Amino acid sequence: MDKIVYLDRDGTINKEVDYLYRPEDLVILPGVPEALRRLKEHGFRLVVVTNQAGVARGYYKEEDVIALHEALNERLSKEGATIDYFFYCPHHPVHGIMEYKKDCHCRKPETGMFEMAEAFYSPDKANSYMIGDKLLDTEAGNRYGVSSILVGTGYGKDIYDSMSEAEKSVKFAHYAPSMDEAVDFILAKEGGK
Repeated sequence: MDKIVYLDRDGTINKEVDYLYRPEDLVILPGVPEALRRLKEHGFRLVVVTNQAGVARGYYKEEDVIALHEALNERLSKEGATIDYFFYCPHHPVHGIMEYKKDCHCRKPETGMFEMAEAFYSPDKANSYMIGDKLLDTEAGNRYGVSSILVGTGYGKDIYDSMSEAEKSVKFAHYAPSMDEAVDFILAKEGGK
């Protein structure tokens, strides 16, 4: 069984940029490479699950998504923090064009990208996590059966600050202001087992 941390991309690993697709616009958030390296050192697989509606809207192509992921991994590899697999959803149910306009099972908060990863791993769901900066990320993790962490980068802090305590208790297992603190939470749980 594999311990996996599923990761949103934009606003979680890298700076939120509307419809990011050019490698020159890619800015990795502070502390992220080190945090991801710590997870790898503790035996976690790292799997990105990202909605890429820019493909559906015709703003860029699937090849651009793949090229950006290669550039991201090239930078992360220098820190010993490579992503093991990237999965992306190129669809949108309303704003898509041509074959990309559809209601699919891969777009978060659906769990299709998590299920795609099962072709490569056997997830130990009790010891796996989803980290993202939006509620659709945490909802997808919850639906899939892993603990979800809302991170305060990207949109996360504004979302967290706007929620009631009752909402917070059901939407995610933990809130962490940064990726580093999300990893602290995960590793503390690991140490307690």
